[in-house]
Amino acid sequence: MGRMTRRKFLGLSALAVPAALGADGRVESTSLRVTELKLNGASNCRFIHFSDFHHKGDVRYAAEVVRTINQLEPEFVCFTGDLVEEARFASEALGFIQQIRAPVYGAPGNHDFLCGASFLEFDAAFAATGGAWLNDRSRVLPKYDLELIGMGKGGVHVFEPPRAGKRVLLMHYPDIAHGMRERRFDLILAGHSHGGQVRIPFLGALIVPNGVGPYDHGYYDSPGGPLYVNAGIGTYLIPVRLNCRPEITVITI
Repeated sequence: MGRMTRRKFLGLSALAVPAALGADGRVESTSLRVTELKLNGASNCRFIHFSDFHHKGDVRYAAEVVRTINQLEPEFVCFTGDLVEEARFASEALGFIQQIRAPVYGAPGNHDFLCGASFLEFDAAFAATGGAWLNDRSRVLPKYDLELIGMGKGGVHVFEPPRAGKRVLLMHYPDIAHGMRERRFDLILAGHSHGGQVRIPFLGALIVPNGVGPYDHGYYDSPGGPLYVNAGIGTYLIPVRLNCRPEITVITI
């Protein structure tokens, strides 16, 4: 998963812990948790953020993710990229997106581009929920005086002047927020890091991909505004999570 630090030996040891204990290291990788974020001066706009589905055909787990989101009854849902790694899983994953009983707004991640799936399918599936696939586009939600901006390959250069009183940016790479010194948002949502998948007490994430920077998981005050990095739903390379359960975040803004 990209960048390696001086903690390499500890990381390899940590991955060996579940096997040494006779435990199934994959159990935590599908043990969903729900976290909450309430911003100062929050109104009654309550929505969900999730990221990095990385659907690989585990329909039981995908159904549990959808069921959990629906039980929380959000007003809308934000997804910050990496629905699948392989195009052959895209239709099935998009079918689960359409089972969410709230408008779903999504922005692409690196694997969404790399897998070769058609974004026309993404457009249709997200629109079917009442939401939208925001690949370098934005959508205004008049009820909340809120603009959702989805970052694609165009990056910050395609941003337009504000169209609502509050602005929430959906993007995949957290580290981009570090360079946003001339633009600020009311909230920035990102993923990509998976929280590191393996976190050691007092040390944090051992290995994270490029594009994460100092923002591997949770809430930060970034130069671009308040930033929340979701730990993601799926896993990459190894189907293991340790001290880093998959996350659905309930946000009030």
